[in-house]
Amino acid sequence: MRRAAYSQSAKIFLNEGDDAILGALTRASNFAVEDTQRAAWLSEIEHLKQLLPPLLADFGDGTLHFEYAIPRMGRRIDVLLLLRGVVFVLEYKVGEQDYPAHALDQVTDYALDLKHFHETSHHAVIAPILISTAAKAALAQPIHDAKGDGVLSALATNAAGLAETIRSVLAAYPNETIDPAVWQQGRYQPTPTIVEAATALYAGHNVHALSRSDAGAINLAQTSASLEAIIASSRAQRRKAICFVTGVPGAGKTLVGLNIATQHIDPDGDLYSVFLSGNGPLVSILHEALARDRVTQARKRGERARKGKAKSEIKAFIQNVHHFRDEGLKDPDRPPIEHVALFDEAQRAWDLAQTASFMRRKKGYPDFHQSEPEFLISCMDRHPDWAVIVCLVGGGQEINTGEAGIGGWLEAIRDRYPAWHVYASPNLHHREYQATALLQQMAAQQRVHFHPELHLSISMRSFRAETVSAWVKAALDGDIDQARSLHEGFKARYPIALSRSFADARAWVREQARGTERFGLVVSSQAQRLKPYAIDVRSPMDPVHWFLNDKTDVRSSYYLEDVATEFHVQGLELDWTCMAWDADFRRARDGWQHFSFRGDRWQRILQPHSQRYQLNAYRVLLTRARQGMVIVVPEGDARDATREPGFYDETYRYLSDLGLTVL
Repeated sequence: MRRAAYSQSAKIFLNEGDDAILGALTRASNFAVEDTQRAAWLSEIEHLKQLLPPLLADFGDGTLHFEYAIPRMGRRIDVLLLLRGVVFVLEYKVGEQDYPAHALDQVTDYALDLKHFHETSHHAVIAPILISTAAKAALAQPIHDAKGDGVLSALATNAAGLAETIRSVLAAYPNETIDPAVWQQGRYQPTPTIVEAATALYAGHNVHALSRSDAGAINLAQTSASLEAIIASSRAQRRKAICFVTGVPGAGKTLVGLNIATQHIDPDGDLYSVFLSGNGPLVSILHEALARDRVTQARKRGERARKGKAKSEIKAFIQNVHHFRDEGLKDPDRPPIEHVALFDEAQRAWDLAQTASFMRRKKGYPDFHQSEPEFLISCMDRHPDWAVIVCLVGGGQEINTGEAGIGGWLEAIRDRYPAWHVYASPNLHHREYQATALLQQMAAQQRVHFHPELHLSISMRSFRAETVSAWVKAALDGDIDQARSLHEGFKARYPIALSRSFADARAWVREQARGTERFGLVVSSQAQRLKPYAIDVRSPMDPVHWFLNDKTDVRSSYYLEDVATEFHVQGLELDWTCMAWDADFRRARDGWQHFSFRGDRWQRILQPHSQRYQLNAYRVLLTRARQGMVIVVPEGDARDATREPGFYDETYRYLSDLGLTVL
């Protein structure tokens, strides 16, 4: 795939006319090229033609790539220069008189993206350089590889100092080699966050561009293709089908649903689809992120756009499941406009008791006798011809009272909708889905078709260590040997630190993050005795600000002040997390103990389902980080009966015994 608008050896670049180079850049642009952009390109071309000849004389030929695409970020690098084994990421700010922090973050982000996701850049030295052309000369800067991964700390220079900056890097790394042709053929395999992925899909990119292709692993493209085939078959044969897609935490189940929804967003099309989620924070964040991007892209094209209008369009195909349910209540005979409904985190749909109680209290239906899964299926069953429901299922992630689990869907299909065809991942048999007996019964009746492609086994979230979710499971299951073994395998790539100090933990997570890598403080919703550390789970926070706003906004996650609970972060992710572990979930010699803080004291949780919700809350919190995390188990205070050191010490010893790095 051609990623750059213009690629040539440095020698050919020097001999090529400016107009020819400018023409290539203009033709490759997706937007109308304004005079300011044309002037910026000409300035970059002129500058590089001045400084390259002496560099080539000393270091041999190089390769230039202008406007190099970073698909995960939807951005383009101004110039990539490959010279004697080093990849230079050059970000020009033509006419800029300062070295803005956000611009240094920007060029760092580009370098990190290449390091993580571009196959032939994994082992390269990458030097991000910000060129503020009109700035005063920058102070002397060390050539520093802070993390030992070959990505240098961002360097800043003015136009006059760029050649010397490049020479300094090459002097520090005299033995690097890269074959430019091999480097250019390297595959780009991004693992985007759900916000990045949704933005890319809505902008018209295909899931293939956002998929990994690990050998032996079923990827997003295969799962999406399998679902598209089931949808097409159901439409052609005028029948109804329900599909169950499973996957490890962070494998991309939500992304599969968004891919189908964004492929079929035309309300007049036969395959019109809607993505539904009961996860309010996720829906709000996607609405805001996609609307912001729509406005940004329109302005780049020179068009006027209002965020409110953009958001209303997005709300049509990404909806809160309760909005869909309320529409279904208005007319019990009218089918929804969509023939395909994709239910994210379907295991969290309400059971009969919870649904009936809500309908009685909030909607005025005293005799409502359907669970949420049964009612949602009934809405789609109103179509006289065909319909498809896709249930995206997370195992062991029910975190709230009244969640039916996957059994609620299977029971409704078994008892009420015998004509519906069932397509399921074979992994739905696994214990964490609690559906084995129902599946065996329905399989015996030849009601279920199992498709391996409907399971996603590789985590995209923890791209540095795909086995983190398996480690979390082993740690929570009390399987110390397995947890140690898994941690030993990934600890060099995915650090997990352990601390008893919030100050030390905050400092650690800030030190790990580079560029705009997002970090934040996460905590169980039952962690009510962390107030002495200025952590209050009952203090309201806005997930949109927390997840989307930048480092300058005190409401953002970067400030490590507002905390997010399992209800805020399920289905979302950060690069780094600082996780607070309170006395609500304690390790004892015989396993985990569960507590809830009521009034002025802790009370034991004895109901098995409530214990399961709490266990799953910690599972969610421990699987949010893409690159690493620090866990804080406070020391407690012997003067406070609600924070006795004994409430925390055994948990700390247990986690320490798993081999985590102690700060």
